[in-house]
Amino acid sequence: MDPRTLGSRVWGLVTGNKHAGKVACCLWVADLLLSAIIVMKVSYTEIDWKAYMEQVELYLEGERNYARIRGGTGPLVYPAGHVYIFSVLYKLTGNGKNILLAQIIFAALYLATLAVVFKLYIKAKAPLYAFPLVILSKRLHSIYMLRLFNDTFAIFVAYLSVFAWQSHYWLLGSIIYSFALSIKMNVLLFLPAAGIILLQALGPRAFRAALLMLQVQIILAYPFTSRFFISYVTRAFDFNRVFLYKWTVNWRFVDEAVFLTPEFSQTLLIIHGCMLLFFIFTRWIKPSDMNIINIIQTIAFPTPRPPAIQNAILAKMTPEYILKTLFTCNLIGVLCARSLHYQFYSWFAWSLPYLLSVTGWNPLLQVVVWVAEEWAWNIFPSTKLSSFVVVAANAIIIIGIWFGTKKDAEDTKSASRILPEMSSISVTESPPPVVLASPRSSPAAATRPVTKSQRRRKTAGKQ
Repeated sequence: MDPRTLGSRVWGLVTGNKHAGKVACCLWVADLLLSAIIVMKVSYTEIDWKAYMEQVELYLEGERNYARIRGGTGPLVYPAGHVYIFSVLYKLTGNGKNILLAQIIFAALYLATLAVVFKLYIKAKAPLYAFPLVILSKRLHSIYMLRLFNDTFAIFVAYLSVFAWQSHYWLLGSIIYSFALSIKMNVLLFLPAAGIILLQALGPRAFRAALLMLQVQIILAYPFTSRFFISYVTRAFDFNRVFLYKWTVNWRFVDEAVFLTPEFSQTLLIIHGCMLLFFIFTRWIKPSDMNIINIIQTIAFPTPRPPAIQNAILAKMTPEYILKTLFTCNLIGVLCARSLHYQFYSWFAWSLPYLLSVTGWNPLLQVVVWVAEEWAWNIFPSTKLSSFVVVAANAIIIIGIWFGTKKDAEDTKSASRILPEMSSISVTESPPPVVLASPRSSPAAATRPVTKSQRRRKTAGKQ
């Protein structure tokens, strides 16, 4: 075979998605072996585990006032889901003393998360070259197996919700997402994209998904809020929490005096909001092609969408679109975070190979950017250079995503607009069910009887 032809075939294979399932299985087994070696051979480092155990011990003794639940590193600052999970771990590990068993549990959590991430990638048709990068992060292995941080549980459950949304199980995904949020507040970074996805997928019925999220939070928090509501809310969801400059990974190159000012935090918040709005109206809203007026109308004057309109929107909400939108939204939040600690890398490290593939850059350039980010997160303590690389890498990835999805946006824009057609379709038609398998595969949608208004339009068209 001609070497040029062989090279072309190999390149086509690694940049395509064929055999992704088999490649993912092989990589998962390889990481299983690597994880076992790490747990057995690399020394464990105590950071927060002992404090978690001290806090849940007070909970298990009957304390329900968050103001009185403390550990070696300070007060309890995580929602109820965290307390329940680590209470189970407390009992499984002999009051938190069996560290090796805890490491094995976290290794299993890592491998479960890896399996979910691979499934997300496969559904989104990620190129094969992105898959090996998922298992090569030194820092990610450390966060799970050598540090035992609670961020890992929050991200695992959050990715389960992403998988449900990819499969068009909208309400189920919303319930799972709320469980993730009950473990740690960082899951809120996905919320803007989740909201815009649900608004397009469900229309006015997106409020039902929001209500389900709220109900999950209320139920899980009830043992604490029934008597100490203010204490729980202000501690578990503390938006005014200030992190120490010495631990920051991302803004070390900024002077400490500037870092600690309220103006710095407010500026980042404004940038965050502007970036979200920019992506919403230039990229994320494209399946429905809604504008600000459509959104306000949907929220203020909820009217069920006709099935034809709804199905057309859902057809464009592919697994690729959903994964790209949610991962990008999370990365924007990471970029604009006032302070990132080393364990926070687990918030987005899993998504980086896929997001880099979305940019459309040469795969070699994608690998270079990934290596730069990974290098920066393995510098301890962080330096001005490493922190600058973290911020710069995330910024250029986000820019690359926007330009990389430009063609998708133009293709959608060139197509006929969906929502304006609603005025010509009778709203008396029964809306599609809220359930959550994809309407594209629903036989009921194909056999729905023709309404009088549809017959009139068909007759008028013939005339």
